Amino acid sequence: MTFIFGIVLAYLVGSIPTAYIFGKLLKGIDIRQHGSGNVGATNVFRCLGKGPGFIVLFLDILKGVLPVVVVGSALGLTENIPLILLAFAAVAGHNWTVFLNFKGGKGVATSLGVLIGLMIKIAGIRIVVLGTFLVWVVTFLISSIVSISSILAALALPGLMIIYQQPPELLVLGLVFGGFIIIRHWPNIKRLLAGSEPRVKLPFRK
Repeated sequence: MTFIFGIVLAYLVGSIPTAYIFGKLLKGIDIRQHGSGNVGATNVFRCLGKGPGFIVLFLDILKGVLPVVVVGSALGLTENIPLILLAFAAVAGHNWTVFLNFKGGKGVATSLGVLIGLMIKIAGIRIVVLGTFLVWVVTFLISSIVSISSILAALALPGLMIIYQQPPELLVLGLVFGGFIIIRHWPNIKRLLAGSEPRVKLPFRK
């Protein structure tokens, strides 16, 4: 029962709709009706600006870190599988938040958060998380497109799990997280193929 409570708590923390809250607080808008319509940090950058965007990004990452690290430690969890279940619950909360009729964001920032949390608790996964993050950063610096950076990082995650011979339960996590992210980016994939996906304006790029 204690572990079930932890799963529910992880889901509820992940469910906090930070982008929606900031849209309401700062501009009185429903961010689902603006920009891409996504309840995530990228759309906050577009609709509310850089400051709120960075804050929402940080909070969405934190929504993933806290359930794994804090809830996991409070319950005395040290085995991979219970920690992974907490991670799944947090990301599911972000993607299907109970506070917005089970419609949420795409899960990239919160997935990064739970991976950081797992990296703190499971030393062997650190090289995989760092490698995945590097793929995202390099792709973004080259393309200036958030979606393609997230998609390639999602593909890299299970690949790096295999290369660095992670346990089966971690490989399953990488496959599921990668699949979640790619499926939820399907509209972006269509725009990428059509050449209409928006780019982020970077200071060093004209």
